[in-house]
Amino acid sequence: GVTLGCLLWGVAVGAGLGALLLASEMAYNLLKWIGAAYLLWLGINLLLKPRPALQNASGEAGAQGGYLAFFSRGLLGNMLNPKVGVFYVTFLPQFIPAGASVPLWCSLMALTHMLIGLIWNALLIAGSRYFARQLRQPGVVKVMDRVTGCVFIGFAAKLALSRR
Repeated sequence: GVTLGCLLWGVAVGAGLGALLLASEMAYNLLKWIGAAYLLWLGINLLLKPRPALQNASGEAGAQGGYLAFFSRGLLGNMLNPKVGVFYVTFLPQFIPAGASVPLWCSLMALTHMLIGLIWNALLIAGSRYFARQLRQPGVVKVMDRVTGCVFIGFAAKLALSRR
């Protein structure tokens, strides 16, 4: 979900949406506050209702919506963060050749970023398989959820209080 969000931001920047975020303080602040509220909501839910156990490959124990729910959370978290759009608007143009198609080049660079992110995430997931049994213990799951909830609340506060 997060990597698809990167691709969508890259396409949106190529289409001019990122420039709107740079030019319009109201649009930027609206997206920022919606994103901060979403992170706050996720954080509070993780603090108040940590999962009793992780979901296993067959979808048992602690399933809360499954893979689609996790995908949606990652996508929404990325798309509601205006800093991703601002990052792409400030970063991508410097690599577009003179006279080239801005939408095409922004989309291709975002696709490249997405593919690198997918490879990196796959390596992290493969590397964490060694620790999977320990990380699936119910007590560890609850602690990780609560710590993650605190981190999300911190990110929400940082996003809400940030300036451009």
